[in-house]
Amino acid sequence: MRAILTYHSIDPSGSPVSVDELVLRRHIAFLRSGRVAVVRLEELAEVPAHRDAVAITFDDGFVNFEQVAWPLLRFQDFPVTLFVATQRVGMDNAWGGSPAPKIPTLPLLGWDALRRMQRQGLTIGSHSRTHAKLTSLDDARLADELDGSIADLERELGTRPTSFCYPYGDVDARVARAVASRFDRACTTELAVLPGSPQPQLLPRLDAYYYRAPGRLESFGSRGFRAHLWLRASLRRLRPS
Repeated sequence: MRAILTYHSIDPSGSPVSVDELVLRRHIAFLRSGRVAVVRLEELAEVPAHRDAVAITFDDGFVNFEQVAWPLLRFQDFPVTLFVATQRVGMDNAWGGSPAPKIPTLPLLGWDALRRMQRQGLTIGSHSRTHAKLTSLDDARLADELDGSIADLERELGTRPTSFCYPYGDVDARVARAVASRFDRACTTELAVLPGSPQPQLLPRLDAYYYRAPGRLESFGSRGFRAHLWLRASLRRLRPS
């Protein structure tokens, strides 16, 4: 089984985008056991489908990533991809100027911090420019969100991003084509493991929020793990959009 594991904020609020530090430490303890290989996002699709492997991603770039998560992950030499919305760098996650219900408004990392962690081995990908819902944009604004984020990352970090993450998981065929023409791969919020032949522009992920309970992530690859994933994914599909 191969999967992309994704986190957002490491904080104790219990919000849908939050995992507390103790949960992260427990996940890291499991991953460092070696039972599941931890590989770069760029390499995961090349791992044979019968092997257990994960790639680690973080969305948004909260300050608590550098304060809490990155030191723990770097100590284990785990590869990590962090997706940032380039025009929100150094600001907060009140996307569009409006805090989201039940989501804490938290500070986002600045460019100096991103450059520092990139030098330490962190891979940084695009999460668009403003964290907009891309399917609601016309072609010109969509191009600005994508091309502008590439230009921002090249200017500030000196490298062109090869990976993208859809804000809110919001994607349709038009947006996927636009992203595929600019990036090698893109992550969604579809709750699933990688299929045998994944579409690189529509990579599913496992949200760590659903794996907070002791033993949940540790059962990776088991029948119980698959049953829990099927149930969570089914419930998510039933939620009103």
